[in-house]
Amino acid sequence: MLKFAISISFIFLCFFANGQRIDSIYVHLYTDSLKKGTYNYINIDGRLSNGRFVPLDTTQVTFTATAGEFHGNSLLVDAGFEEAHVTITVTLKQNPAVHKIFDMPIKQKPDNEVLKTTEEILQEMKHSKKKKN
Repeated sequence: MLKFAISISFIFLCFFANGQRIDSIYVHLYTDSLKKGTYNYINIDGRLSNGRFVPLDTTQVTFTATAGEFHGNSLLVDAGFEEAHVTITVTLKQNPAVHKIFDMPIKQKPDNEVLKTTEEILQEMKHSKKKKN
């Protein structure tokens, strides 16, 4: 009985382990460009052989970039960086053949934009509604 239970457990573990293999990686960014002088989180997901997706971090992948410095999944690009983009490479540690290389643009415009207040938005909506009538 003990041998049977061990055999079944072994088969179950082998089956479970095969279902957990990462066969590809995907990049899901929160933004369309990197900000200089700021930590930019690079969201990487792994697609398992059973079709599920799991988030990946530096315990499973290695990050490299043509500029900046990685701190975990976050890339810090120097505030004085002048290029238009950074090329990022993400490689699966357990299988280096699984990797992604992509270019990420650097935000060019300054962050001094003044957002409209709630009152200004409501006034515009009211004004456009009157134009339609």
